Amino acid sequence: MKITLLTMGKTDIPWVADGLRMYASRLAHYVPFSVRELPELKGTSSLSRDQIKSREGALLLGAVKPSDTVILLDEHGEEYTSLQFAAQVQKYLNAGKDVVFVVGGAYGFSPEVYSRASGKLSLSRMTCSHQLVRTVFAEQLYRAFTIIRSEPYHNE
Repeated sequence: MKITLLTMGKTDIPWVADGLRMYASRLAHYVPFSVRELPELKGTSSLSRDQIKSREGALLLGAVKPSDTVILLDEHGEEYTSLQFAAQVQKYLNAGKDVVFVVGGAYGFSPEVYSRASGKLSLSRMTCSHQLVRTVFAEQLYRAFTIIRSEPYHNE
């Protein structure tokens, strides 16, 4: 099993990219983990939000395999405590399928992407920058693995 964080656009805020690299490095001790950044769409000023979501959706769907478990990072997704998220990650591990967590563009996901998803995860009720959420997610995934392994990182 491997875990991929699939995103629309590059992480261009240096401290966000540094944090993402740090947690990706830590995650490598537990699971094959990668970040795949799809290029942002060009020439979108004349497109509607729905057209942008549709085009981004086609790119996102083209980047996942039929066998992947696809989980959208979405403000309307399931909210977990860290312990609950660790239990969910353990279920993914037990299933043995590759898992792709997806961060969409600024306007969210197209209906086709929602249809393909196996689930939705919300990291907070608050809206978060689609760049910042990458590092926050990577830290939470790292935290989940330390909980699964009973390692001293999470305090509860």
